[in-house]
Amino acid sequence: MPHLPLKTVLTAASALALLASPLPALARQTPQAAPQPSPAAQEAYLQARGETYRRAPDSEQDPTELATTASLNAEIVARNDAAERRETAETAAHAEASARYREEAAAVATQRANYEASLKTAEAARVEYDRAYADWQATVRACEAGDRARCAAGSSSTQPW
Repeated sequence: MPHLPLKTVLTAASALALLASPLPALARQTPQAAPQPSPAAQEAYLQARGETYRRAPDSEQDPTELATTASLNAEIVARNDAAERRETAETAAHAEASARYREEAAAVATQRANYEASLKTAEAARVEYDRAYADWQATVRACEAGDRARCAAGSSSTQPW
């Protein structure tokens, strides 16, 4: 685990403690929309901060600056369009790859289930073979020992091979 600065850990712990603590006064209040300042008040606020922007009429603007601005804006729009097309193509490719993965995962799961079923069938056949072979060997020993009843009856199954 990476070591975080103590300040980060304390800040995160403080934030969690604040979120976990009950805030009954805030819980009782109903949220209200903040009042929107008037355009004149917004303008006064911006002027107080030293920010005054007003778009000059086209007749007062420099035509070369307008052309440069339009050209730069067109470049930005073209880049944004290209990025959107690239993102759309990448999203489609990802969806396609995800679908292929899901199909392959399903095929692998089916193969695994078939393999496990084959193993169970083979194990059952091996157990049956071992039982029949042991029975046959017991019958052979009984015949060699002179047990005519068992020898005449034969084994309970046919020869295992």
